[in-house]
Amino acid sequence: MRKPILLLLSVLSFAACNQKTKSSKESKTEAEVLKASLTTKLNDLLAPGYIKGFGVAIVNQDTTLYSKGFGYANTSEDVPYTANTLQNIASVSKTLIGVALLKAQEMGKLDINDPINDYLPFKVVNPAYPEEPITIKQLATHTGTIYDGDLYSEKSYIIESEGLYEKAKALQISEEFNSPEADMEMGDFLRNFLSKDGSWYLKTNYLENKPGERYEYSNVGATLAAYVLELATGQKYSDFSSQYILKPLGMAATGWTFSDIDPSEHTKLYSLSGEEIPFYHLVTYPDGGLITSVNDFSKYLRELILGFTGKGSLLSAESYRLLFSELLDENHFEERDVDNPYDDEYNSGVFLGHTPEGYIGHTGGDPGVSTFMFFDPDTKIGKLLFINTDLDPEGAKQFFSIWKQLEQYETQLEAAIRR
Repeated sequence: MRKPILLLLSVLSFAACNQKTKSSKESKTEAEVLKASLTTKLNDLLAPGYIKGFGVAIVNQDTTLYSKGFGYANTSEDVPYTANTLQNIASVSKTLIGVALLKAQEMGKLDINDPINDYLPFKVVNPAYPEEPITIKQLATHTGTIYDGDLYSEKSYIIESEGLYEKAKALQISEEFNSPEADMEMGDFLRNFLSKDGSWYLKTNYLENKPGERYEYSNVGATLAAYVLELATGQKYSDFSSQYILKPLGMAATGWTFSDIDPSEHTKLYSLSGEEIPFYHLVTYPDGGLITSVNDFSKYLRELILGFTGKGSLLSAESYRLLFSELLDENHFEERDVDNPYDDEYNSGVFLGHTPEGYIGHTGGDPGVSTFMFFDPDTKIGKLLFINTDLDPEGAKQFFSIWKQLEQYETQLEAAIRR
């Protein structure tokens, strides 16, 4: 899963709020004025044209403060991108693995400190440390020493339609698209990649570090954690996460496959040159294949904020404390970007990133997709940004300009709506 290049962002503050003696009618007007102002500024940020369409949301633990779509979900037919437009959200999907693992732990199906080989039908062993077990927790903190390399991007992406395979192959993007006939079960992919008997097995699919010793972001490791959950619970990961996360939160528009959602609501995805990228899915879908909208995913982000404050409904307070714990230290990293406020690889909870500025969340990137999901543990306000276009450096600047606008308005909007 490609990760967007995170740029330095400065947080701008607004002037002090008006006096508390305002009536509720006046407060509502203030909120409407702020929303209209934010909408105008976000519309203006479409002008450079690097991004075809995007959706944003600002939430707190009580409600969605602002959500809206901008630009186009389909440029050739002038279909607008709305807050209900669906798209895959790349690596932000991994955060659901963490919640699902801790739910399974509460159910007595597994313990995240368990060795993964207690569950797997094939052995996963770091060849440099054959006697050292890899644990579920190490997968969840990206310290399991599993290395994606080029093999992951060459094997995981599957075009939905055979007739569009040649078009997808011709696009100038870094991922290798595969035809539908190359699709396979998640367990078979992992066996091929990680087992000594696997057809793609290489010693270099593992780091030369002791498990638990070094942070190395791994999509394959994340998918392996979801596969362990499947074996421990006897349910497909898609079914388990739907039953214990999506359905309880009322996320009816969200799913893991195109058959789970309304395809007519799905945005087109665009390459740097503006060409449509054919629809695709991932064999390793838990690491990046969730399809949702900013409106629907706002329900999940609100639940995370509630969980952080001890009021979540999906997990116990104890499980939420573990989910949000900073489980690593500086010794796990070769280097960390202390200057980047949204570097989600600065520290790790259970499939949740902690940034140098203390934000909690995740970023994501895939062909035609860039996504951000973060909340501030101090203000208890969170934000989403989903984009349907590949980004070059100029597009990345546009992306972060959008994010910066959300930052500038979030606390003002909450204050106006609360009064």
